[in-house]
Amino acid sequence: MFIQIIQGRISDAAEVKDALDRWVRELAPAARGWLGSTAGVTGDGTLVAFARFESREAARRNSDRPEQGQWWIETSKLFTAEVTFHDCAETDTWLGGGSDEAGFVQIMQNRVRDFAGLSGFMRQVDDTAIRTYRPEIIGSVMAVHEDGAGISEAVYFTSEAEARAGESQEMPSEMQGQWEQMMSFYEESEFTYLDLRTPWLYSP
Repeated sequence: MFIQIIQGRISDAAEVKDALDRWVRELAPAARGWLGSTAGVTGDGTLVAFARFESREAARRNSDRPEQGQWWIETSKLFTAEVTFHDCAETDTWLGGGSDEAGFVQIMQNRVRDFAGLSGFMRQVDDTAIRTYRPEIIGSVMAVHEDGAGISEAVYFTSEAEARAGESQEMPSEMQGQWEQMMSFYEESEFTYLDLRTPWLYSP
């Protein structure tokens, strides 16, 4: 899976939603290899969008379409500052991955020192224990930025209320060590959190 991430401040969330809806309605049917998109706007007006493709080649084919270029020319006018793009060839999913049934999506950004190690570790974590402790977590999608260090992770929850209740719990002692080991794969301990309280979830 290949992921394109778009991030930037926007002027009007409703207009951006309309633009994405139009893309799905008019351009998505001919976007071969498009797997789906997760997008939304934070409380401070920052748009974050994850567009998932089968491969880098599929994403490039989509970007090269004239109608895609025209759509972006129009949509880019809705941004109020420079837009950040990330082409992510290193990706992975955890638990159930992404889900169009999510009621809340949180984007976590940091820098990772060993993505292969992180992915391998996450696959070894006891899913049953995680689902018992945090049943509101549906899954996540991880994407390493093209610099090989930056990472964005979209975590899908059943709802924001359940996510907040879950994170307020005390972590079981048997999971504390796993958490510390997971954090060792990152370069920094502080994450940036971008909350998509009304996520826009699209699938072919």
